[in-house]
Order: sequence, then structure tokens, then C-alpha cells
Amino acid sequence: MKNRSKSRFSTARLSLPNISLPSLGFTIPEVCAITLIGSLLATDAMAKGLAVESVMTPNPISIDGTQDKHWELATPLKLVLNELPYEPNNGYEGLMETDIEIRSLYDDEYVYFLYRWYDPTISLARFPWEKDSDGKWKQLSNKDSTLHENTYYEDKLAVYWDINERGFIKKGCDKSCHMVEEGLLEGIKDSSSGRHYTKKDGETIDEWHWKGMRTNPNSQMEDGYVNNEHETNKKWGRQSDEHSGGGYYNNTNETKFPAWMNGDIEEAAPLWVMDATKEPFKDTFKEGERIGGIVTGPLKGSRGDVTAKGVWKDDHWHLEIRRKLVTNYEKSASQDVQFDDLGKPYYFGVTAFDNSQINHIYHKKSVKLTFKQ
Repeated sequence: MKNRSKSRFSTARLSLPNISLPSLGFTIPEVCAITLIGSLLATDAMAKGLAVESVMTPNPISIDGTQDKHWELATPLKLVLNELPYEPNNGYEGLMETDIEIRSLYDDEYVYFLYRWYDPTISLARFPWEKDSDGKWKQLSNKDSTLHENTYYEDKLAVYWDINERGFIKKGCDKSCHMVEEGLLEGIKDSSSGRHYTKKDGETIDEWHWKGMRTNPNSQMEDGYVNNEHETNKKWGRQSDEHSGGGYYNNTNETKFPAWMNGDIEEAAPLWVMDATKEPFKDTFKEGERIGGIVTGPLKGSRGDVTAKGVWKDDHWHLEIRRKLVTNYEKSASQDVQFDDLGKPYYFGVTAFDNSQINHIYHKKSVKLTFKQ
């Protein structure tokens, strides 16, 4: 998401020996063909080493965030995430770099992924409510100059899959990122550090977004996509897949205290409220106690078709993911990557968020996924 200088191969800077084409023995069409082949080889070389091979698994994988023996079949790609879109100015002390391992398996119906990345702290508090010493409730926040949170927020991971964006294979996630310059983006005033949208209408990217307290309690990743929308600074290019309800929402109302609190639930959830068992708020809490700022429930439809479970252990997040190789929603072709040809490569990028709303660490270029036959 950083500004990129113009290519060093621009016409103004290109210098060639003074050799005529006839002396080389090639016609102009042949020279064009050689140039094209060279360009393709250069693109492939850029992705060399950034590759994951998905291996057939003899049994379905249980998505519980633990690495069972089946994952030993897959060789991990070890990747360093060390690119930052900006540095928050509100005292942020989160990760500036991390190592991540990526493995993949597949069967006749699903593709599976295991992501394991270093994060020494588990962060699940997203704008939590806290009872103050005077008995009043307040939502905690510490936003930076971009009006985004980097203190009271959750850990996240996002995966971007190329559907048909020109240039994604070479540049990865950077291709869809557009930077704010002097407070303006596409002529619109914006305080963000940058926005994602594709360059041309009709180009889309599939976005899988795991959120530590909004989607993880429901064993899901939020499935969205990126398109060319850039007419408002509210949505820009990041959109939600078609869906039929469910999901998460703010635990607020017109009062100055939480709207809901947890009822009877199987597992403790001090930093979020489960939608299925929520109860109207009753203030029986002590000073310093907190209630989650989000009420969460399962996402339905295409928006909820990526199963995922993250477990934090030994200073690492372990995230297991499952999605059907091919989805069959009305708008699947433009919103979901389709693994419908296991003989061809698929390209993606990954980024991790350490208790931060938009600040994240990512890598340059794309990662190539292939399926071992």
C-alpha cells in the first residue's frame, strides 16, 4: 500500500545497443514474440518461491484451529509480513513484522488452509464497554489521526484472491490499494491511510476476512469482495458478498450503556455478546468490569460460506480454513474465486492485523497456489 515509483523499464530510461534487426536474424513479429515470452517469464520469476502446493487429503479436515496429523502431508510456505501502509500516531505498539506459515490441503469438495503466525498478544477487545468508578459506562477507544482504532481492537487476518484484476499476479494486494494524497482520494476528502478498489469496472478480488471476536466465535471468516466502486469514502471498493442475514452488530442503543449482555452460554465470552443467547442489559457489574461492544451471530449465505477457526497458543495464532472448491450463488462468478480447474494456478495475498482496525502487515507480490494431482 505504499507509493510505487515508475518502472525502471519506462521508454524514457531504456537504452539499447545500436544493432539493426536484420543483423540479429529476426523479423519484427519474431522480436515481438520473444519480448512477450520474456515478459511472461519475468512475471513467473517474480512469484518464484512464493508458492503453496495443495495436497489431496484422504479424510475431511475438522475445522477446530488445531493442527492434526493430516497437515503433515502439506509442505508449508514460510513468508515474512513486513510491509506497513502507515504508522499510527496514537502510541501503537503492535507488530511491525511477523513470520507466517501457510499450508493447504484439498479433497473432492473442499480446499483447506492452515495459517500460523507469530503474535505475542491475544487481542479480542473491540470498543468494549467498561464501568467507571462513578458507576457510568463508557466505550473505550484511542483513535489515531486517520480516525481508526489501534488499541481497543481485535486481531484479524485477511486473504485476497485474484478473480480477474489485471496486474494482481505481479503486485498482489498492492495492485488494488490507492493512497490518500494531501487529504484527497479520487478528489474526495478522506482521512484514511489508503483504500482498496480495482482499477477498472468489472475487475474483482475475493476477500476472506477473519475477525478474532466478530467472526471467530461462530467459526467463520467473512466473505467479501473488492470491485471498482470509489464514489464514496464509506464503502469504496470493499463490499460484502450477497447474504441472507445474520452476522454482527454494535452493542449500542440510544442510552449511555450497553444494549445487551450475555445470557447462558457454554463458553465464557467476556468481550463479545452471543446473539442467540443475549439478554437485555442489567447493571449488576462492578467497577472495571467490561461488556463486549459487539453482538455476534453466524453469517448466512455467500457472506458466510468460509468456515474458519482460530486458536491462540504459544505466542501464535493457528487458523484453519475451509471453503468449497466451487460455490454456486447467483453472483459467485464475480464475488468468489472458483477453484474449478485444479490444473491451473491461483494467486492470493495475505495480511495480518495486530489489534488494529486498518493498520496491517503484508507482503509484496502474490503467492501462487497450485493443486498436486
